[in-house]
Parts: sequence; C-alpha cells; structure tokens
Amino acid sequence: MIIIRELQETVYIISDSVGETANFVVKAVSTQFSDQCDFKIQRHSYVESIDDIEEILNNAKENSSIIAYTIVIPTLKQFIDKKAKELQLVAIDLLEPLMSAFSEKLQIQPNFKPKLLRQLDDDYFRKIEAVEFAVKYDDGKDARGVLDADIVLIGISRTSKTPLSMYLGYRGYKVANVPLIPEVAIPDELFQVPRNKCVGLIISPQQLNMIRTERLKQLGITSNSNYASEERILEELDYAEKVMKRIGCPIVDVSEKAIEETAENILDILNLRGKFK
Repeated sequence: MIIIRELQETVYIISDSVGETANFVVKAVSTQFSDQCDFKIQRHSYVESIDDIEEILNNAKENSSIIAYTIVIPTLKQFIDKKAKELQLVAIDLLEPLMSAFSEKLQIQPNFKPKLLRQLDDDYFRKIEAVEFAVKYDDGKDARGVLDADIVLIGISRTSKTPLSMYLGYRGYKVANVPLIPEVAIPDELFQVPRNKCVGLIISPQQLNMIRTERLKQLGITSNSNYASEERILEELDYAEKVMKRIGCPIVDVSEKAIEETAENILDILNLRGKFK
C-alpha cells in the first residue's frame, strides 16, 4: 500500500559550523510528523556573512520554509530574526533557550564564538589518534614510530613507560617508548630522535625490586628470578644511564611519583606544556 502525504515541508538549516546539531534536532522533531508530512532538509554550513544569510532566506521564502539555525554571532542572529520577520518566515534559534539558561545560572556571558564545537571534535579525534599511536608503538614494537612521535620515552622494564605513553596520548601527544635491555641492540632510529623529544626514565633499585617482585607473583612465578634480583636491576640501571648519556636526553626519576606528576615533569622539561589545549 502506497501512502501519499499531502503535506510537504522544506526546512532550511543555517549554521556557522557544520550544522550537525541543528540537523539532528530537526530530524528528531520531524519524525513526530512523518506520518502526515514529507520533510526535505537543506543544510547550509559555515555561514558567516549577512549576504549569505539573505540569499538563503530569500530562497526559503519561495516555499515559506521553516528556518532552524545555530548561529552564535549576535549580529548574524539579529539579522536572521529581522529578515525572517520581514519575509514572514518561521525562524527558530535552537541554541538561544539553553544558552540563556546557562548564562542566567552561571551569571556569565557566552563567548559568542563560532566553530567551538568543531574544535572540541578535532581535539577529541586528535586524542584518539594519539592513544592509537601509543598502542602501536608501545614497548619498541616498531622503531620507526620514534621518528614520528612528539615524545619518545626510554627506560628499562617497569619504569612506567607504557602507562605514561597512554596518559600523554590521552593528553594529545603522540608517544613512542623503547625498552632498554642490555642483551638487545638499540634501534638506530633512537639516535636520530632530536634531544628535545626524548626522555629517559629511571627508578630507585629498591622500588624497582618491589615492583618486579610483585609482577612475578602476579604471573605465578615464585622461584627466585633474575628479573627481580638486585644484581640484575643494578646492571640494567647502569646500562640504561649509559645509553641515556650517549643519546644526550634528559632523565626523569619516576620513583614514588604518580603518572600524572611524571607526565607534567616531562612536558616541562621538553617545553611542551600548552602545545595542546
């Protein structure tokens, strides 16, 4: 059975950004009338001039269309309201009621800056990309990653390289980390990394012994393992410091420090604080 709807309506969406918010709201509302009316949505994104708005409204006048807009620049908002009234068009500001409620409750004025949501979206996807980068280049999986990283962390096992990489990735920094093991050759790429991108991580022998001993227990290894022995730990720390001096990178002691504190130290040392906001 074919249902013919007599009513048809065009809704013009005007936005100073992509217009996804308005598009979603209009679609949500239109579904409540979809059994009685066919809707056509025309989206106009990144509208930033009065001339553009005037042209859109004049086109909308031909069909007496509904206008739904998400514009935050006051002069443009005022023009839409004024011009829509002249043309006898219904124009709805989708942001104003909630914006006014926020402003009244917080007793502060909004920024009135367009594209801020897009900036938030860009920030989100940048963080996702950085976390994925940290996973891909964790624990020296692919030494080529150090050449594309914002930060390269080096250190022996259990010096917080992985959690630091993930945390800094969440902050938006692409981090690669490389383990330093006396028996394993250092990748050539590590010596190509600028000094202002690389940080060496060290830890007190006593704390490392406790961390490694606990790790062995978690793995169900109860016998005396060389991995947690004092002699092995001192050997690895000595080797790591020699490598770090050879590279010429700054060194951060992670002993008794939270991941957040160590991360802030790293950003300060590399002068990266504020690079991503």
